[in-house]
Amino acid sequence: MGLDTPSTNQAWAEDEKFQFELWTDDDKTLGLTYGALSSASDASVRRVTMLLDGKGELLLEYTDAIDVGTHPSDVLEDCEILFGK
Repeated sequence: MGLDTPSTNQAWAEDEKFQFELWTDDDKTLGLTYGALSSASDASVRRVTMLLDGKGELLLEYTDAIDVGTHPSDVLEDCEILFGK
């Protein structure tokens, strides 16, 4: 999730070859709900990852010292444990 425009986020996701949906939080609702923002006046988000099931229920949350180098593989490993390969 980012606070950039949807088109900016889409271009970045395509450049990075992300294989997942990247959300844009124009009104900061998600950031406030999931703790990426402390207040609506925040100009940037804290790095967090929330793993939701198909019904939108929170299964896992990653909020502490996310290492961008290893985090994607950590989340994938957790997904394989929860959902299988």
